[in-house]
Formats: sequence, structure tokens, C-alpha cells
Amino acid sequence: MSPSSDDAIGVWPARMTSRRTFVSTLGLAVLAVHRHVHAQASARAPRVGYLGRSPALQLAFVEGLRALGYVIGTTVLVDARAPQQNTIEEYSALASQIVVPGVDVLLAANPQALEAITKATKTVPIVGVDLESDPVAKGWVASLARPGGNVTGFFLDIPEMSGKQLELLKEVKPTLARVAVLGDRTVNELQYRAAEGAARSGGLTLQPLLIKSPNEIPGAIAEAARQRAGALLVLTSPLLFPSLTAIAEAAVKHRLPAINLFVPFFAEAGGLLAYGPDFHDLFRSAAGYVDKILKGAKPADLPVQRPTKFEFIINLKTAKALSLQISQSLLLRADRVIT
Repeated sequence: MSPSSDDAIGVWPARMTSRRTFVSTLGLAVLAVHRHVHAQASARAPRVGYLGRSPALQLAFVEGLRALGYVIGTTVLVDARAPQQNTIEEYSALASQIVVPGVDVLLAANPQALEAITKATKTVPIVGVDLESDPVAKGWVASLARPGGNVTGFFLDIPEMSGKQLELLKEVKPTLARVAVLGDRTVNELQYRAAEGAARSGGLTLQPLLIKSPNEIPGAIAEAARQRAGALLVLTSPLLFPSLTAIAEAAVKHRLPAINLFVPFFAEAGGLLAYGPDFHDLFRSAAGYVDKILKGAKPADLPVQRPTKFEFIINLKTAKALSLQISQSLLLRADRVIT
């Protein structure tokens, strides 16, 4: 379905919730720890609670722990929970399951997870990975240099990223004047405001496509094409991440060059451009912060960090499907080209 009349340009409604609650435990074999192993190891092994939705990023976190010498289920216990739906109620329910006596540190892998876990505990150390939120504005930390409480982690500098993404779209399509912005109305206001500022500087007009459900994606992108958008900027959220293939397919169908932060996932799903932090590196770095805390460091003293490793990927198959010529200079700047 297309956006409703409430979805006017620049209007980001208040957070909405679903009445349905789903509770599930992650099925990844690498994270599965049998009860008898828990019984044998619990006396000597620290316990890490993990709340997030992407199996690939959960695996990157586990790989990070292994690289630091941990043996999952023996020298560290990982209690991982993965929501089936993207509701606040479900995240809250799962947070209450991992914030239990005996847990040593918590990893919150997205803004919904961080919101739920910070409400569930003010004492257990929390490492967050969040590309949508300002941790100071949220009240999670006192400052980036000295968080001061039980939360630290990795947060993205959103305004800088929005400007770079629009710049890349403009390079691909020099005549670009109107850009559709696909976002999750519950978490993407900060990203959209940053994109607005960058668009004004670049002489571009934005068309917001605010969705509450993945089912709205095809209709929203079709509506953008009807309103003569020339490209698509896809914001980041746990709601959109599982739908990258559907987004990429709809963008190609409606002849819209598209860019997204999820590297390499969006380009591999068929999106034209992916530019953003190396997500695997980010979650391995989060494992490093968990390790520091398990060895005695306090979140209050661990500075909030920005991602330091970024990648740029171009999908030439998609460029061909869109009848776009990618300049040699842009190809040379890419870290990877999908042919």
C-alpha cells in the first residue's frame, strides 16, 4: 500500500506499537548451548546476553569473541534472543529474559534492543551497536568520551553519512533533483532530519516514504516513482534490514538508483550502491568491548566510539538493468564491484 495522507514531507509521527507479542530464542547452532553445558560451565564462565535480529551480525559477534580466545559454551555462555517481529513489546519481553541474575554484560544490537535493555536494567553493563540514535540525546550516556553510566558502544555519525550517500547518488545520476527516502517511522527521524539538511545543501528535494510494515515497501516505492522521484535513499532500521532484497527489486522495477548503509548486504541483494560501516568489523569490535568489561573495565569509562572502517560497493549488474553508466572514477573509488 502507498503512504497515507499523514505521511507528508517532513512529518515523522510518534512511535507506534503492535498488540501482538512474539518471543523466540535464536536458533543459530553456534549460539545454542545445551542445559548440561550451562550447568557445568556456569560456575566458571561469564554470561553474555545478546538481543538482536540479524543472524549474520550475531555470527560476526561470536566470531569476535572466538578471535579473542573464548570458547562458546565453555569459557563464555551466550544467551542470544532474536525477535520474530519488530514490535516494542517483543523486544521488551526478550530483554526481561536476558536481564537476569548472573548475566555479566549485555549486547544490544539495534535501537529497539538498546531501548528495551536500558529500560530493563540500570546496573548491568550494556554494549550497544546503534546506527539510528544519538546516545547523548537519548540519555543513555552523559558524553561520548565519558559515558558515565552502564551503557557504552558504537554509534554512527548520521549527518555525515547522509550527505555522503546523497552525493554518491548525484554522481551516479547528475540530473537528479528529487530523492525518495524510505524509512521506519519509529526510529528514523534523526536520519531523515540529517538527510534533509544534506539535501538542502545539495539542491535536492526529498520525498519521505514512512512505513510501519515490510508489506508497505512495494507500494511505497511505486508511489515514489509515480511522484517522479529520481533515486531512492534507504535509511537503516531493523524493520528494513530483512527486506533488502524486496527493496532492491522494487527499486529496479521502478527504475530508481538506490543506496543504503548496510554493507555489503544491500549491494549483494541487488541494490545499486552500498556505502557505510563494515558491519562485520563493527560487531567484532563490540565483542572487544564485551571482553574489556568481562576483564574488569566499566562502561562508564569506555568511550562511545564511531565506526572507523567504511566500504563502498557498486553493483554493476543493477547499473546495467537501470541503463546507467558508472564513471571510471567512481568505479576506482569502490572497495568492491559486483559484476
